[in-house]
Amino acid sequence: MQNSLTRKPIEIKISTVVAVAILLHDASTSVLEAALQEMTAGSPDFFDDEFAVIDVEAIADAEVDWNALIPLFKAHGLNPVAVRNAREEDYDTIRSHGLSIDVVSKPRLETEQATAPAPVVVEVPATAPVEPQIIVRNNPAMVIDTPVRAGQRIYARGADLIITASVNNGAEVIADGSIHIYAPLRGRALAGATGNTEARIFALTMEPELVSIAGIYRTFENGFPPLQANHPVQVKLNGDSIEVSSVKLVG
Repeated sequence: MQNSLTRKPIEIKISTVVAVAILLHDASTSVLEAALQEMTAGSPDFFDDEFAVIDVEAIADAEVDWNALIPLFKAHGLNPVAVRNAREEDYDTIRSHGLSIDVVSKPRLETEQATAPAPVVVEVPATAPVEPQIIVRNNPAMVIDTPVRAGQRIYARGADLIITASVNNGAEVIADGSIHIYAPLRGRALAGATGNTEARIFALTMEPELVSIAGIYRTFENGFPPLQANHPVQVKLNGDSIEVSSVKLVG
């Protein structure tokens, strides 16, 4: 008689998987390969087999050589799992490489007032009132009290991330909101993971391998910018670039 408590052969559960977005602005494989070489400085573990979603919206009318493009990303440590904004005639080729088709629903206003905003990015008419402080006020937080060690990845989904211990080299911390680290940051920190451009990264000591806000990233192979000693550091977006500055303490 089979034991009713026997574990099932398979279980399906909801899981969160963080993937980087590859936004293509050129369809030439040689151009993209040169850009990847420059970006990674030839380091084979720069991306460390990150899951990736390829977005081709910016080159929607271009012919993409998928048979060359997907192996190119894999050779540089990126692991494509899906393609966004692809042409329907390319679906079979994309799927033949084991990738999914990520169908994006475009937000639209049926009346003068939208009844439900898009969950990640909302285009608001210039005349509409905007109260971003409400988002910040209601943002929950995940709190981590132990060091984040090499090889570990922590993701605060829909929340800020607060860490009271160090984030070591080779570790990765991710948040849909802001990241606050009351200790040294030496690994990777990615804030605003779902597109929040107002997100920031704060740390008592900033020595990161990489920082990112809303998908815009910066590395520090050439050293960290000189900042005021014994002051916390913040990372934020200034237009389309990452800005690193000391936090001015009042009092």
